Order: sequence, then C-alpha cells, then structure tokens
Amino acid sequence: MLNYFSRIFTLTAFIFLLSACTSLPDGIQPVKNFELPRYLGTWYEIARLDHPFERGLEQISAQYSMLDDGGIKVLNRGFNIAQQEWEEADGKAYFVGNSDTAHLKVSFFGPFYASYVIFLLDMQGYEYAMITGPDRDYLWILARQTSLPEDTLNTLVQHAKDNGYATDSLIYVDHTP
Repeated sequence: MLNYFSRIFTLTAFIFLLSACTSLPDGIQPVKNFELPRYLGTWYEIARLDHPFERGLEQISAQYSMLDDGGIKVLNRGFNIAQQEWEEADGKAYFVGNSDTAHLKVSFFGPFYASYVIFLLDMQGYEYAMITGPDRDYLWILARQTSLPEDTLNTLVQHAKDNGYATDSLIYVDHTP
C-alpha cells in the first residue's frame, strides 16, 4: 500500500505529466556543456515553490545515480513532520536531447515523463543548481550542502525572480534533524 506522500505525488505527477510532457518554459534555456558524472550524487533542496507532493516535508534530498540502461536513478527523500517518518519516491530520468544539455525528462509514474530543466548551475564546482519543470510553477534551488551562503542564495533568488518565477512564494527547507 502506498503511503500518503506516494499517493499524492503519483496523482499530482500523473496530472502534471499528462498535461506538461517535456517542454521548456518560455525564455528558459537549459545549461549547456553539462557533465552528468559531476551532477550525480546527493543534492539538498534549499528552496522550492509549493506543491502537494512535497507539502509537509523537510530535510528533502535527491540522490542521482546511473541506471544500467544509461538513464539516471532518482531517489527523492523527505521527512514528513506530521507523521514523523521518512518518505521516499523512486524515479528515473533520461536526456531529452544531447547529454551535454541539461534538459531531462523524469518519471515517478510509469511511462509518463515531465521536464527536469537545469537552467542555472555552478559550472565550476557543481555546488548549486536551479531546476524548473515545463512552466514557471515549478522551481527548486538545490545545493550539495544543506545550506548556501546568504549572498549566493540571494543571487539565485534574484535570478529566478528576473526570469519570472514567484520568488515571494518560495519555501525554504529546514534541514535541522
């Protein structure tokens, strides 16, 4: 039996995936010269726009690793505060085009995929990234650590705002155990 997080996530993802597919938001370009091996590993969610599938979760992380078929295994994990338990969602991702362009399609539900677009990335150290979906209703700020320096975070939020994202609605994730 699926837990609450999985049911909500699956329903939301199903509706989202049926309507959105793998498009890009107008005016947003994925990062070029992307190096997947450098992106693999653990990323921590620093901030996000609200969605039912993450509501009530803190300490959210994503683990990316290679699949045997060349795709990417995605394991999202978050702590449900109300239920006092960890919840996980397993998915898979594949490049939409060339593997050096950070535009992927991700699925947590069967054959249905949605956009996963890395539109800003610390190209030197791969220490932080901004991700969007097929439109500006989806935004995540990720980092290799559970926090970012204030000036870096402010720069990322300003970049998102300049690109039409509702940064006043960002939820900042608590990573305190």
